[in-house]
Amino acid sequence: MIEVHGLTKQYGAVLAVKDVSFSVGTDQVLGFLGPNGAGKTTIMKILTGYHFPSGGTALVDGISVEDDPVEVKKRIGYLPESVPLYGDLSPAEYLSFIAEARLIPKEDRQKRLDAALDACGLRQVRSKRIEDLSKGYKQRVGLAQAIIHDPPILILDEPTSGLDPNQIIEIRGLIKDLGRRKTVILSTHILQEVEAVCSQVLILNGGRIAAQGRPEEIAGAMKGGDSVQGKRCWELTLKGADIHRIPERLAALDSNVKPGDLEAREDATINLSFFLPGSGDASSEQSDGERIFDWAVAEGYKILRMNRKHLSLEDIFVKLTNEGSTTNEEVKS
Repeated sequence: MIEVHGLTKQYGAVLAVKDVSFSVGTDQVLGFLGPNGAGKTTIMKILTGYHFPSGGTALVDGISVEDDPVEVKKRIGYLPESVPLYGDLSPAEYLSFIAEARLIPKEDRQKRLDAALDACGLRQVRSKRIEDLSKGYKQRVGLAQAIIHDPPILILDEPTSGLDPNQIIEIRGLIKDLGRRKTVILSTHILQEVEAVCSQVLILNGGRIAAQGRPEEIAGAMKGGDSVQGKRCWELTLKGADIHRIPERLAALDSNVKPGDLEAREDATINLSFFLPGSGDASSEQSDGERIFDWAVAEGYKILRMNRKHLSLEDIFVKLTNEGSTTNEEVKS
């Protein structure tokens, strides 16, 4: 549905987007993540035909954004970060204007307007002036205008900005539902939002792609993965262990712990975390688990809890956007 190849955008001496390539199919929600200035909004503006690329190609439903931007816009619902609204109109009046501007047939306009109002929870404020609405409701009006013409593609820039927790849950639910039948690109700085809504993630840093794929794929492909310097992290809760002897006992596993990795609990159990060398595949992880179990039995410890610590999306984001040495090839899946 969306194909981007070697996309570049330059503003004067500033290269905002550098050789970006990705694709998004139908029934997918792609989350754009990245620090401020990473190029997220610039790419969105190119895809919606508001900016032309300096290099590369961007195809929306097979149509070049440079060759026919008007046709591209017909297929896209766009929610910019700052929604242009007319404050002296009511949501119903504003959406009626948008429906007419979108050339929705007159006989279908009321049906589409009502559907957009219902989907975005605007029925109770449909007749109020937009300028009198809260920021959250204004954001809902912006989302309603993006979906009123029932486009196959939605591009949403910070769609839950300014919403309260209940409204955020409702809008996330709407986006997930839309993603089952549309192509959705979602830009956000809220990591929980990506985890809750997106099927694919694209992390941008400095105008380039730092990683793309499902969060678990990115974690697995990252050099070191859920580890430090190629060693995987394990977490245990032990019973019957002497906290002072654990560091020396772990030598049998070719591992060690720091003081901050050990915690003695009131119930006479001990929490600890430590690293083991690992190749990163499933068979190696199973072998590691067996080694840890055999070690505990040999030392006379009972394992109450054992799990391998995996990187969260927050861990991945921080790692990729702070480590300049990480290359695209190392993390692309």
